[in-house]
Amino acid sequence: MKISENTPKIYVGTYGMYNNGSLYGKWFDLSDYTDAKEFLRDCYEYHRNEFLPELMFQDWENIPDMLISESNLHEDVFKYFEAVSGMENDTAEAFEIYCTQIVSWPSNGNDLDETLEGFQESYQGYFGKSNDPKTDFAYQFVEDTGLLAGAPDILERYFDYEAYGRDLFLEGYSEYEGYVFIDQ
Repeated sequence: MKISENTPKIYVGTYGMYNNGSLYGKWFDLSDYTDAKEFLRDCYEYHRNEFLPELMFQDWENIPDMLISESNLHEDVFKYFEAVSGMENDTAEAFEIYCTQIVSWPSNGNDLDETLEGFQESYQGYFGKSNDPKTDFAYQFVEDTGLLAGAPDILERYFDYEAYGRDLFLEGYSEYEGYVFIDQ
């Protein structure tokens, strides 16, 4: 797992300690582990002073909420971080949006590889550098498709990119926080 300033971390305590009024626990850096089994083994080892500790994830950083709750760490969390570690920051953020807002992964039951494949087919890029990502996408779309290729210059000057961008997003494309996806 790639280590960065955005390293995923979890503060792990136990329900027993919490119910007794203590927040005793430790921050665990997930980049120190290769899989959930190794991570959980260390958590239980840390809380070995308690008989059958029931782990409680009291806080976390840089872990999407879809992968963690107070009492559960999703089995694919390490595969997810391995997948996004090779992505640029914008692409990793787009992948998280795709997972949470478009396909509802991991609750949809699809495996991560299938979800990654769908993302690669759907993701068109980040167009949120201005206040109008749909129009920015329309400019790129027109250029990439050659829609106005061969059209007289006067027609190109009168083409309404803003209206065309709105129409593209009525059916066929979706925009989330500046990230554009093909509807599936």
